[in-house]
Amino acid sequence: MMTGTIKLAVSSPIQVGGNILTSEQLAIITAAVGPKGSVEVTPFRQIYVEVPLTEQKRVSEQLVKGGLEIFPAGAVIKGLIACQFCNGAEAAGLNTARTLNLAVAGIETPAPLKIGYAGCALGTSEPLLKDISVVKMKDRFNIYAGGEPKGIKTAIAELLIAELEESQIIPIILRIIDFYKSNAKGKEKFSKFMRRMTVDRMRDIAGSTTLGR
Repeated sequence: MMTGTIKLAVSSPIQVGGNILTSEQLAIITAAVGPKGSVEVTPFRQIYVEVPLTEQKRVSEQLVKGGLEIFPAGAVIKGLIACQFCNGAEAAGLNTARTLNLAVAGIETPAPLKIGYAGCALGTSEPLLKDISVVKMKDRFNIYAGGEPKGIKTAIAELLIAELEESQIIPIILRIIDFYKSNAKGKEKFSKFMRRMTVDRMRDIAGSTTLGR
């Protein structure tokens, strides 16, 4: 018989209006977790629920049925931290953000990794404070990397590659992630890894032939 507990990362779908949880969804989370579970609010657009291993399947099914998304917790890529798409779904690239989230959320990494998305230069989701971020600039996209919001060594993300087409985003980000996974020292944070590797090296990995167009 399975014993112990497991943490699940729960989030609402990426949508116009940002990280919205309805009262019904909150009630679903409470009911699914039950008296034996716990709920933790995180700073990266997800809620952690901790439940007995024996309840994992039931809880997961109940949450998904309620319109929520579930990903692994721990040293993984967190659910995409996106803006509110205030310019509208099409203009701000809502489908782009959803596709990116599905492609990367939950991938195991040496340390937890936060990826951001902003649908315009206003950057209300604070993309330059994320490990990796995508910013939509009219009909093109820029990728930034190396942001760090915590500690005494805070850092603003550097522009790695500019004026990308939508189809280029995911392959480039996956290439950056794979390089990080293959070359990080133990549980090295991405911002520290990027400083060690240097911005120029990371631009080469990203294939930044379009930078500075």
